Amino acid sequence: MSLSIIRPGLMTTVQDGGRWGWQKIGVIPSGAMDIYSLRTANILVGNDEYEAAVEITLTGPTIEFTSDTLIAITGGDFRPIIDGQPVPMFRPVAVRAGAILRFGACRTGCRAYLAAAGGYDVPLVMGSRSTCLRGGFGGWEGRALRKGDVLPTKEPGEFGQKMMYNIFSRGAHSFQKAGWRISQTHVTEERLRKPIRVMAGLQYDAFTDQARYDFFNTSFLITTQSDRMGYRLEGPELPLRAPLEMISEASPLGTVQVPPSGRPIILMADHQTTAGYPVIAQVSLVDAARVAQLKPGDRLDFRLISQEEGERLYIEMEQCMENIKIAVAGML
Repeated sequence: MSLSIIRPGLMTTVQDGGRWGWQKIGVIPSGAMDIYSLRTANILVGNDEYEAAVEITLTGPTIEFTSDTLIAITGGDFRPIIDGQPVPMFRPVAVRAGAILRFGACRTGCRAYLAAAGGYDVPLVMGSRSTCLRGGFGGWEGRALRKGDVLPTKEPGEFGQKMMYNIFSRGAHSFQKAGWRISQTHVTEERLRKPIRVMAGLQYDAFTDQARYDFFNTSFLITTQSDRMGYRLEGPELPLRAPLEMISEASPLGTVQVPPSGRPIILMADHQTTAGYPVIAQVSLVDAARVAQLKPGDRLDFRLISQEEGERLYIEMEQCMENIKIAVAGML
């Protein structure tokens, strides 16, 4: 079983939950930019929620299925179609062998995720199937997918097999959808426009009062110099009270660091393992996925929350994911 890449799109890679436990030796975690969309797609087809899926960025691919396959598409809306018919998102879809799935340019959000029942059969490298583009390893030959690639899939689990049988039993020419869906968690125009919630960074007090005021009262532009490593923002300069000599420290996902230019950078999935720039803020984990669905040219605002509120939001999102797993499991 496999997927044949007819057209690769702008940046289409294999990503899973990330390559964790190796930052101490300088290996970046990589993984899905929008972890919640990845997890949701996998749950819908009966996979482990952190299984590898295809991450689609800005402009989508064209893919031919070489065998009957159960898929789910989540994240941003790339207007997927098969035989000219819209393919619904956020639900299981059974696709016949020979069907061709086409994605357009993103209409809402920036990234979509295509999960296949069983997952993609690419090698495990340091415990992960994620593509590390900067290192050239993991995923499919350590690179973005290209025209002519044939991406193999693994055998579906019991849920995937039963769900595909149930859906196809309703009749299908090239594809058939499940009669139910789940609600989007965060990739809607309304939610993407809301301020990004952040906690105070380790060096928050080292910035001037004016810098902190500007940070929370200015809409920052995401520049074209943004990628999976980090989002560079354009806005007012954020100066320090005084020159600051720092020892490099660990840099987690969502760190908002400010280099000497005074222009902040949000560290994303391919972020470096350590950093030495002052940190003004830390994006809450639940909103890091929302940031990943913003693209160059979009604007974002920040809102300060406490550590306790950040933890509460995280627990609420994890409970939401658990409820999705329970609901989907009950659909067989």
